[in-house]
Amino acid sequence: MSRNSSTSPSFEETNIALTSAIGRPRTLLDVGCGIGLHGAAARERGAHVVGIEGDAEKAGRARRLLDELIELDPGDFEKVENALGSRRFDCIVIPDWLEHASDPAKAVEFYSQFLEPEGRIIYSLRNREAWNLAVGIESPALGYQDTSAKLVTREEAAGFAKSVGLEVLQVAQNPMLARLVRPYVGVSQSAEGRVDTVGDLPVYRLYRSVVRPLEVMAANQAPRKLAYQHVVVARKAPKPGPLSLTVGMLTMDEEESIARMMDEIRRVAPDAKILCVDSSMKDQTPVIAERMGATVLRQLPPRGHGPAMELLMYEAAKQSDSLIYLDCDFTYPPDVIPQIRRILESGVDVVNAARTRKRPQAMPLPNYIANKTFALAGKITSGADVSDLHSGMRGYRSSVIRAFEFDGEGDAIPIDTLLWPAKCGYQVVEIPIDYQERVGFSKLRKFTGTVWTFIRLAKTMPVGQRESTHYDVWDRPER
Repeated sequence: MSRNSSTSPSFEETNIALTSAIGRPRTLLDVGCGIGLHGAAARERGAHVVGIEGDAEKAGRARRLLDELIELDPGDFEKVENALGSRRFDCIVIPDWLEHASDPAKAVEFYSQFLEPEGRIIYSLRNREAWNLAVGIESPALGYQDTSAKLVTREEAAGFAKSVGLEVLQVAQNPMLARLVRPYVGVSQSAEGRVDTVGDLPVYRLYRSVVRPLEVMAANQAPRKLAYQHVVVARKAPKPGPLSLTVGMLTMDEEESIARMMDEIRRVAPDAKILCVDSSMKDQTPVIAERMGATVLRQLPPRGHGPAMELLMYEAAKQSDSLIYLDCDFTYPPDVIPQIRRILESGVDVVNAARTRKRPQAMPLPNYIANKTFALAGKITSGADVSDLHSGMRGYRSSVIRAFEFDGEGDAIPIDTLLWPAKCGYQVVEIPIDYQERVGFSKLRKFTGTVWTFIRLAKTMPVGQRESTHYDVWDRPER
């Protein structure tokens, strides 16, 4: 591959930090979409993607990757408004165009009107304070070929969202450190529109999996000097008010308890939808649940807790404003559901129902010690002062679930689904609950779960960097 092709005006590269922040929205607007790389990433995750692009050649290529393409200059606000009309989106991304806008704050204000309630806007701008600029390293191969682009500070980048009333959740960054080797790696594109980049090389895949997480952790410590781009994640802040609710359960051979549990849920949340992801192989759990009005998704053959929880969360986020999940074995009290719902409806994003603020009588001592050890490890690695990383009862606003790309493969997914929102600026609160004797038998895989807990804690370290200290202290409402 030609080294000179990296400076070609038709070359585009994926904005990794921006793409990583997209999550799994239902709908996405890609502003200044270019050839459609970022929107295509969202489409692969299930989003319906609309792109806006003024360059005819790029727009033609983006049509092959996106669901819809509006061929307009993103800065022609009147025409864009006419084209979009009353359409609203879960997520709007502006990967590169904003730095060319005549008034970035006005552009953010204009496009934010097309957000759904609690919708997010993600945009990037290049860093004016990067260390390489201070020493005069501005090679076109590093991405500085366009001298007309606006370079901004971290505070200025976040200020564009704040100035129009959006809540800035975090300011991530694409680091500058390893980017210095970019001039020595060739990049090209095929005439058919397929993109051949450094991402096709084994060495780059190794960089993504091993080097970049460490690079991001370093850049998080000094973002003003070590960032190539600031990537702002902002949203329309939640408003207090009623939320439709799905109550979810993972079930596997729960014949002893499923009917009684559904009766309890109906008693405390009569308007809630009930969703079960069932992996039963030898009893009538799914039949009973469906007969009593639950929606049942089957995971057969069983793939484990992680994939089942991933399916449960994203399916619930499609059908209701909020999700509260709990185990089906009565270890977690259904009576707490109304309290969790009230907290979510007050504007909180995530509620963690903690069993281990003191040792429950129903929990064996080794299990309690293990949970306290996990909580300490979580505090050390992420800074989150949480007492129960593995709680089987939590509440979520659905907009928070859609904001992340949770991977359920392996055990211990509750680590990610708690710590990622906490580290990325969402309001997470914890309430103490009573932990009861189990109905039926435990499906817990202790050794595997322990191993995966520490794997996920390690992978969580480079995730997120809160913009505000508003959420640094977790509230713990009294029961």
